[in-house]
Amino acid sequence: MNPFDRLPRVPGFDVTSSAAVDGKPLPLAQHSGAFGIPGGQDVSPDLTWSGAPEGTKSYAVTVFDADAPTMSGFWHWAVFNIPATVSSLPAGAGSGDGLPAGAVQLPNDARLPQYIGAAPPAGDGEHRYFITVHALDVEDLGLPAEGTPAYLSFTMAGHTLGRATIVATAETPAA
Repeated sequence: MNPFDRLPRVPGFDVTSSAAVDGKPLPLAQHSGAFGIPGGQDVSPDLTWSGAPEGTKSYAVTVFDADAPTMSGFWHWAVFNIPATVSSLPAGAGSGDGLPAGAVQLPNDARLPQYIGAAPPAGDGEHRYFITVHALDVEDLGLPAEGTPAYLSFTMAGHTLGRATIVATAETPAA
């Protein structure tokens, strides 16, 4: 299931990354060393976007594992209040370096305010990682920095003008 199927439909725009390619496995750097993936580095992918709808006043970026073995998926990264003048984030921005002034990074589902890499359970099969840039009609969503990505998603639903998504994959072989 696509997690956006339950949300209001909005136009798409373009997002690219040298690390995260639609339909392809994430490089090892984008996997989680913190969660024990050998060689994982918890480096957020570089992102560049263009063609956002007119009226865009800010962006948010989220990374969501829709296939995590939970009832609610797993949020790996959530950052919002990215100014409308910004059209890219460098690799590693999820560590806090490279985020533009004013951007707010929320704790992920590991409760860490950073990007946490892919770490599907061993033998759980291929997981899809929805790496999404959301174009928003407000400059500031007014959310607390200790909020949750799910609350961000709920709040964005009424402010989203467009979405650009890369769906990358990851799999941890059974031991």
